[in-house]
Amino acid sequence: MAAGVALGLVTVTSGCGGEGARTGAGATPAATVSPTAAAKAGRSPQAEAGPERGAAKKAAVRDVYANDRAGMLSPAVAGFPSLVYVPNSESGTVTVIDPRTYKIVREFSVGRRPQHVVPSWDLKTLWVNNNDGNTLTPIDPATGRPGKAIAVEDPYNLYFSPDGTTALVMAERLNRLDFRDPHTFRLRESLPMPCRGINHADFTADGSMMLASCEFSGHLVVVDLGERKVREVVRLPRLGVTPASMAHHGMMHHSMPQDVKLSPDGETFYVADMAKGGVWLVDAERFKVRRFVATGAGAHGLYVSRDSKHLYVSNRGAGSVSVVSFARQRPVGTWRIPGGGSPDMGGVSADGRRLWLAGRYHGVVYVFDTEKGRLERTIRVGAGPHGLAVYPQPGTYSLGHTGVFR
Repeated sequence: MAAGVALGLVTVTSGCGGEGARTGAGATPAATVSPTAAAKAGRSPQAEAGPERGAAKKAAVRDVYANDRAGMLSPAVAGFPSLVYVPNSESGTVTVIDPRTYKIVREFSVGRRPQHVVPSWDLKTLWVNNNDGNTLTPIDPATGRPGKAIAVEDPYNLYFSPDGTTALVMAERLNRLDFRDPHTFRLRESLPMPCRGINHADFTADGSMMLASCEFSGHLVVVDLGERKVREVVRLPRLGVTPASMAHHGMMHHSMPQDVKLSPDGETFYVADMAKGGVWLVDAERFKVRRFVATGAGAHGLYVSRDSKHLYVSNRGAGSVSVVSFARQRPVGTWRIPGGGSPDMGGVSADGRRLWLAGRYHGVVYVFDTEKGRLERTIRVGAGPHGLAVYPQPGTYSLGHTGVFR
C-alpha cells in the first residue's frame, strides 16, 4: 500500500481545498444504524457486528435516500426557517439568503477561510468550518444567527459517523482524520492518512466504512470506522486529460478526486474527479474501480435528486451541471451557465425543485430549476463562496458535509 501511495504523491495546486484556493409512495426506509451499548469510548458499534453483516445489510437496502424525499422533514427541524447559508472563504463571512425571495437577509463574520457549512448529526446545529482560523462557528438554524466559536484544528470539512457517536474532522493540510466528540469536539484520536489532502467522503450502506477522497495525491482511502484504521488505499487509473485541464491544473495524468456519493442502492460510490472532468464508479463492497464517466471539466460536487433517480454533478471548469442517471450510469442532460461560471458545492432544496451551488470564482450563488433544467437566478455574495448549505432538508440524521442525509 505504501508503495502505491508513493507513486501518486505529487505537489498540486489546490482544487477544492483551502490551500490555494414528493413523498415517495411505498418507499422502503433505508437500513440505518443506531447507537447501542457496544459504543465504547465513542467507538462505532458497527465493529461489533458479525461476518454476515455486509451481506445482510446489502440485502436490506432498497434506497439509502428513502428518508430524503420531498417534504419528509424531521420533527427535529420543525419551525426552522428555510434559509441558504453561504460561507465566503476569501471574505471570512457567511451570507444568509431567503430562498423564497432570493434576498440576502443577513451577513456575519466568522473565522478565517470558512469552507463549508455542515449540519450536525442531530440536525440541531449548523457548523461553519473555519479552515485557517482553526475554529468551528455554530449557527442556530432556528434563528439563522451565529454563536461562540469552538477551537478545532484544521477543520477543512466535517462528517459524522452514521451512528452519531463521532465527529470526523477532515484535517486536510495536516493529512489526518480526527475522531472527535460530536458535541464538544474534544479530540479522541487522530488517524494519519497515507495520502495527501483528505477532504470529502461518504459511507457504505451499513455505516461501517467510509470512502474518502485525497485530492492532492489523487487517491481514495477506505477507513474502517469501528477499528479506526485505514483498510486500504484505492489508486485511480491514469487517464489522459484535455489540454485546457492540463494548463489549469499543471499536470498530465494526475487525478484530483473531490466529492463522493453513494448510489441509492448502496452498491456504487460515485467520485468526482476535477482533473479528469468526470466521475469514477467504485464498487462499494470490494472498493474496486469499475469505470470512468465523463461529465465536464472540473467535475466537483455531487448531489442526489429527491426521487433518487439522478445525480447532479457540478462541473466547475465547464460552467455546467451534468445530470447523471443512476439507472443508466451515464449523463442524460446538461445545464449550462450562460457565459460560463464556476459551480462548486451546494445542495438541493427541500422540495427538490432547486439546486443551489456556490460560484467559487465569481462571487455569486447559482440557482438551477431542476424541473426545467436551466439556470434560474444568480445572486451576488462575498468573495470565494464555497460549501453552501440549504437548510433544513429532508432526512432523519446528517452525515455532514453541506448536507448528506439518511
